[in-house]
Amino acid sequence: MSLTTFAPLLQPTQLRPYGLPTYHTVADAIADYDGDDQIYALFPRRIERTARIFLSGFPGQILYAVKANPHASLIKILWEEGVTQFDVASLREIELVQGIAPAAKLFLMHPIKSRKTIEVAYAKGVREFSFDHADELQKILVCTGEAADLSLHLRIALPKRDTAMPLGGKFGATFDEAVALLRSARPIAEKLGLCFHVGSQCLDVQSYDAAMAYARRVLDSAGVAIDSLDVGGGFPVAYPDMPIAPMSDYFDAIRSSLSLHGFDGLTILGEPGRALCAEGGATLVRVELRKNNNLYLNDGTYGSLFDAGQFAWKFPVELHRARPPAPTANTIGFRFFGPTCDSADVMKGPFHLPADTCEGDWIEVGHLGAYGQTLATQFNGFYSDHTVAILED
Repeated sequence: MSLTTFAPLLQPTQLRPYGLPTYHTVADAIADYDGDDQIYALFPRRIERTARIFLSGFPGQILYAVKANPHASLIKILWEEGVTQFDVASLREIELVQGIAPAAKLFLMHPIKSRKTIEVAYAKGVREFSFDHADELQKILVCTGEAADLSLHLRIALPKRDTAMPLGGKFGATFDEAVALLRSARPIAEKLGLCFHVGSQCLDVQSYDAAMAYARRVLDSAGVAIDSLDVGGGFPVAYPDMPIAPMSDYFDAIRSSLSLHGFDGLTILGEPGRALCAEGGATLVRVELRKNNNLYLNDGTYGSLFDAGQFAWKFPVELHRARPPAPTANTIGFRFFGPTCDSADVMKGPFHLPADTCEGDWIEVGHLGAYGQTLATQFNGFYSDHTVAILED
């Protein structure tokens, strides 16, 4: 393909199979765009492929963690691939999923909820609730009228392990608290389960085994039977400078640990979010100005590049230029600045791009299907409502 010609756009009758403007390639989407904002891209085939990996390989049932990316088209793709259960945290997420997939089973796994959230969720058919404190357990009972059909999931806090984003310190019952809560909840729950989260972007496959060993000690001390074990999320994505083991290694390790620690026969749940959708999305940003090795973009940390700024994650990048000359093969490291007036709107990288990257070039920032668009704000009036689907065929 030359630098000035692109594959033809899909015909109008094919244009919105995913409820979005749909193109063969990223270059097509850029060529067809006359707006001034960043472009959010979904890659349906990648999302479908990852869903199949989890549905066929994970040793239990999958709940998609909606917080990772609540885009309606993504949820519809997952539903059509066979993901029928969703981890939700709010009434808006409940309404969103039920509006797309009314038959979906919802798990309200946020450990601390408002009374109205519990009441409305129960009225909307939600029966799966997480808790980590005696007051939250009492709140669930009161707000559901002491319902007899509750499935309660006790969130336990875990000892620290190697994760890119530890999630300890905010949620989770301590050992002694968990023992007491299990004993309190068992007589009033139709089904009782334990749940934990090893931390987002878990790089240590053995973290799940350590968590299950800890959960076993809690259960043995409590002396009660449970019906389910939720191993949470944490399944990682291969970002630059952050290599990971194959996902099959995680599945095999979890399967082995379930047997080793006596959890055979229970309903096993997992809550992948990032790993299901990260590689299925990207943000296409335009270079507005270059100052030495600094690139000023039309998106930044107040938009979909929050993790690149806040946590200095180095997302994969690719340059797109529709005009001659072709980008040089030589690459150098760049620092990114976002469009807002806040000097904290910076992403240090380095992000390696052709050395002649300049104003007017577009950059595809990959792996932003998770926690990209969903974290974007409207600060300074810089935001985008434009999402496209890329078929890559």
